Amino acid sequence: MTRRRLRDMLPVSHDHDLLDEYSRAVTHAVDLVAPSVVSVTVTHEREQRGTAQANGSGFVFAADGLVLTNSHVVEGRANISVTLPDGRECPADLVGADPDTDLAVLRISAFDLSAATLGESRTLRPGQLVIAIGNPYGFQHSVTTGVVSALGRSLRSRSGRLIENVIQTDAALNPGNSGGPLVTSDGRVVGVNTAIIAGGQGLSFAVPIATATLVLPALLRDGRLRRGYLGIAGQTVPLLRRVSRFHHLMQSGAVLVTSLEQGGPADRAGVRDGDLIVALDDVVIESLDDLHRALTVERIGARARLVLLRDAARLVVIVRIEERKA
Repeated sequence: MTRRRLRDMLPVSHDHDLLDEYSRAVTHAVDLVAPSVVSVTVTHEREQRGTAQANGSGFVFAADGLVLTNSHVVEGRANISVTLPDGRECPADLVGADPDTDLAVLRISAFDLSAATLGESRTLRPGQLVIAIGNPYGFQHSVTTGVVSALGRSLRSRSGRLIENVIQTDAALNPGNSGGPLVTSDGRVVGVNTAIIAGGQGLSFAVPIATATLVLPALLRDGRLRRGYLGIAGQTVPLLRRVSRFHHLMQSGAVLVTSLEQGGPADRAGVRDGDLIVALDDVVIESLDDLHRALTVERIGARARLVLLRDAARLVVIVRIEERKA
């Protein structure tokens, strides 16, 4: 049998069919979501240097004019404007922002708005197709595709707190993509694109829409997310094994108090510089992030047991948790 006849008998490649199916999935998702994606421009007034502009992305999530974007996009705001897909430019008001999750809500007054459909980020799987839409470098409605690279990542926000359960993708993002939607092939928003790693190829991150849906009610009602406050500065430190054994602790770390706000909740409770915080009520505190997570809105105004290690002693002080200042 000749090579020609053997080649003719082999099955025909279906790569082009797969590519067509992939293209149809992407274009379908873009058709559904693109009408809701907007460009966000923030103009800052600078003394002696005129004005400066910062650009980002966002998307309409409620047809009455509510836009979701990143908090860092509207940071240090002056004048905020939103450009719609049809070219209309609308002034925008900042409804609320939460730097700890890097989310912000804007309100615009416009008619015939198309709202994106929010999906379920908890059901995402590594390898799943995702599409990012935004305005990198001012090029409106740029589309990039990729897959979910990993789930459950943690990302440090500009406020210093950890954003939990971040979505990692390899969809290419560039400056200006921040605040734009990350969507699945069925056109549902599952994340808000928030960051890239400088110098890292294929490392992009999005705040999951599950986090956004938890934060949105507070931003719409209060303009911010309320959190508890102790009035300390601290850092995560390891606990020596002999110290853990001596105090019967099943943990490897604690929070070292490096400074106290005079007259703050911790100062009034008797906490001192150099103390090690190992628990808040029944919550084990191994890191500063553990402490941040424990200071929930439900604890504001309540008294809590703060377990400390001071020199060789284990102490319990009662602290009244206050609300963190805006």
